[in-house]
Amino acid sequence: MGRNVTTRHVVASGQRGYGDHEWTEIRPPRHGLPRLGLAEAWRYRDLGIVLAQRTLKVRYRQTMLGVAWALLQPLAGLVIFTLVFGRLAKLPSDGLPYALFVYPAMCLWTYMTTSVSAAAAELAQNPHLVTRVYFPRVLSPAAAVVPGLLDFIVALALTSILFLIYDVAPGPQILLLPMWIAGAAIVAFGVGTWMAAINVKYRDVRYVLPFLLQTWFFLSPMVFPSSLVSDDWRMIYALNPLVGLVDGLRWSLVGGAPPPPADIASLAAGVVIVVSGLYYFRSVEVSFADVI
Repeated sequence: MGRNVTTRHVVASGQRGYGDHEWTEIRPPRHGLPRLGLAEAWRYRDLGIVLAQRTLKVRYRQTMLGVAWALLQPLAGLVIFTLVFGRLAKLPSDGLPYALFVYPAMCLWTYMTTSVSAAAAELAQNPHLVTRVYFPRVLSPAAAVVPGLLDFIVALALTSILFLIYDVAPGPQILLLPMWIAGAAIVAFGVGTWMAAINVKYRDVRYVLPFLLQTWFFLSPMVFPSSLVSDDWRMIYALNPLVGLVDGLRWSLVGGAPPPPADIASLAAGVVIVVSGLYYFRSVEVSFADVI
């Protein structure tokens, strides 16, 4: 098959007395950019829901703590980073108590690492899905980033305890919190789509990905405010899509500094990652069954 092969299901009747039957028409490749096939993925959304449910069940199967792991990871990061960066290094926190400042970022980071890693590994770990059944393959990384949203929301809910401890009340901007959660899911899907497509052919991804994620962590304002970056570099720094997400999440949830205009670059970078990831995924999708 060439690039951008599309399929169409056709039903015919009355063929030699065998009654109605269905076949799949495989059309020749087209020149130019591949079609994203989002409409086809939407038609298969029920399968995507099933894949997401399976991922959620497998994640906590035969674990003693179950969903409590969703809380332990950001809480552990909260304790460690508060002691190391808040007490010892005395990093600034935009006027907030350091624990309240760092906790939303820990929740976001836990979701990003879990979802991107799951999306990258999903196709490679389930080759039978690629070789035996036809479905829009992009549903696999999409379904991998959905289950973590439950953990993300549960972990963010614990911020209410920090509100009580530090006697802080959220402002009206908390109504925008779903927007930042959705933005995190979109960025995780975009990065996960890139990693999933590359990982099918090059299994080195499983070794390189932890290093890339660790580097991404230290390049993002997780344990320090983005305001530490000088104005001369702020626009370039905001090309990291996590910069705008962290700034926006802190502002909405715990009353941090509002996102500066430079964070528009984060929005643009997130869109570029998602769109380019989808195009790359579709361009190499036809070879998955041959190389997986």
